[in-house]
Amino acid sequence: MVGLFLCIAAFLSSDPSLAWATSGSSGVIHAVGAENEYANVLSQIGGRYVAVSSILNNPNTDPHTFEASTSVAQEVSQAELIVQNGVGYDAFMNHIEAASPNPHRKVIVAQYVLGLPNSTPNPHLWYSPKTMPVVAKAMAADLASLAPSHRTYFQARLQSFDASLKPWFAAIAAFKSAYAGTSVATTEPVADYLLTAMGMKNLTPFVFQADIMNGVDPSPEDITLENRFFTKHQVKVFCYNQQVVDSLTTSIRQTAQSAGVPVVGVYETMPTPGYDYQSWMVAEVGAIRAAVVHGTSTEHL
Repeated sequence: MVGLFLCIAAFLSSDPSLAWATSGSSGVIHAVGAENEYANVLSQIGGRYVAVSSILNNPNTDPHTFEASTSVAQEVSQAELIVQNGVGYDAFMNHIEAASPNPHRKVIVAQYVLGLPNSTPNPHLWYSPKTMPVVAKAMAADLASLAPSHRTYFQARLQSFDASLKPWFAAIAAFKSAYAGTSVATTEPVADYLLTAMGMKNLTPFVFQADIMNGVDPSPEDITLENRFFTKHQVKVFCYNQQVVDSLTTSIRQTAQSAGVPVVGVYETMPTPGYDYQSWMVAEVGAIRAAVVHGTSTEHL
C-alpha cells in the first residue's frame, strides 16, 4: 500500500495536465464523494452547479479492502470539494489528499462533522438517521463558500433534501412504535445504526460482527452462538452483508434459511441504478419490516 501511494505522489507531481480545476473557469464545482451515497447527496445539494464523481461505487467490492489507483488519484487531485466517511473506513483518501496538497480544497469528513472519535467501533455512519442531515448542511455551506453567487440555490436544495428524508424517518418511527424490541442477527455492523434507530435488539455480539468486518475468523463459540439464534428461533430476521461474502457467512445464511428465518441483504455501497440515498434507506426499512411482519426475505434490493 505504501508503494502505491508513493507512485501516486510521483504521478501527481510529474503530470502538468493535472492542474487544479476551478469553478471560476467552468462555472461548475468539481467534487468527489468517497462513497457513492455521499456523492449522491452531494449531487442533490449541488444540482447543476456541481459535477460529482464517486470512488466506492461497486456493490460487488469489499470497501474495507479497496486499494486506490492512479485514476482515482487523478479524480481526487482535481476535486475542489471532497466528502468522505472517516473512522478509518476510507483512509486511502487521506493518503491521496496528502499526495496532492491544495490549501483551497475543502474536505468534509462525516466523522468530524458528527464529532465522533477515531475509536468509534462502527464506521458505517450513513445508516444513522443523524448523519446525512448534518453532512448535507456542511455540503451546502462549503459549496456556497466555493460559489457564493449560488448560495441561495444550494440552501434551497438543502431544504428540499431535508424534507425528502421525512418518509424514511416516518418509516423508522412507525416500525419502532409497533415492533420495538424485535430481535435480529447480523453478520457485520453494516446496518446497526439503523437497527438501533428502529428499536431492534441485535443479538449478535459485536466482537463477532467486528471479526467478520475485519476479515478475522470468529471464535468457534461465537459461530455456534450465531447459528443457534436461527436453529432456536431466537431472532425474527437476519441482516446479511451482500458485499462481503465468504464460506462462513454463506454457511450462516444457509442456516438461517433452513430454519425459516427471513434474510435481508444490506449494502455498504448504495445499490445502483434505481436508488438515491433516501429511497435506498426507505427500501432497507421496508425490507426489514417485511421480514418481521410477513416473514419475507429480501436478499437483493
